[in-house]
Amino acid sequence: MNPADQKIGFIGVGSMGYPMASRLQQAGYPLLVMDTNAQLTEPLARLSSVTVAATGYEMARECNFIITMLPTSAIVETVLTGANGVLAALNPNTVIIDMSSGIPTQTLRLAKLTQEAGGALIDAPVSGGVARARTGELAIMAGGADDIIQRVRPILSVMGKTISHTGDVGSAHAMKALNNLVSAGGFLIGVEALLIGQRFGLDPSVMIDILNASTGMNNSTQKKFKQFVLSRKFDSGFGLDLMIKDLTIATGLAAESATPAPFSALCREMWASAAGLLGPGQDHTALAKLLENLSQTELGDGKP
Repeated sequence: MNPADQKIGFIGVGSMGYPMASRLQQAGYPLLVMDTNAQLTEPLARLSSVTVAATGYEMARECNFIITMLPTSAIVETVLTGANGVLAALNPNTVIIDMSSGIPTQTLRLAKLTQEAGGALIDAPVSGGVARARTGELAIMAGGADDIIQRVRPILSVMGKTISHTGDVGSAHAMKALNNLVSAGGFLIGVEALLIGQRFGLDPSVMIDILNASTGMNNSTQKKFKQFVLSRKFDSGFGLDLMIKDLTIATGLAAESATPAPFSALCREMWASAAGLLGPGQDHTALAKLLENLSQTELGDGKP
């Protein structure tokens, strides 16, 4: 597959979509990009072989691969099925790659609608955050038929270091939600441990170093606590509202499968409580502020 001969439509060029689209452009793929916020498309439009589409209909007429990187399944559905949407002008055998974090049941329904329109839809959510999106080292989970996954693998490989085929359509969105459930639980218990230690007299920075050399190590100890919590930056690039959305999907899967998941339910409630305390527009790492508020302790201030 020669990248120059494969025009890709990319819908949603926010904090994650922009570096992902940039990687594709750098790899030689011509791009047609679209976002409801026109300002987000302007930097990409200045690059060679990148143009801006006004509608999904226009994009579908020109592209045989269309990537969506959007906040919710509801927005993906609007882009695909709404007025001047993608499915209204889908070329035969077009593959829609939904890289958003979506609801598996809605993904299955959109895949059926796409098939009826003559194309195929796979779910390919990502993990790794903005930093790994910039370097093309995302972990990508892909759900769909083997032949479709193989067809799009060269495209996914530009954006991700590992591509894991999780099964049928919808399975990757389920896996992404469960991955974020584990990540959210690790962050929550890690902040609690740091607060306990600081009130006892331990230095949180030293604690993080020890955790990272011990069995308590996790993604948050490695890549979040010093970088975004102790620094007080709270700007990882992944919103608190999006984490709660993924936790809601995960606990919904537990309910649908009749799987008892008490800690998962408590974890989601804690994250939702943080949103209630902090208000909209918060980074997910700001969850630490909820626990700091409960203990009347600010991490890193050196005071119990």
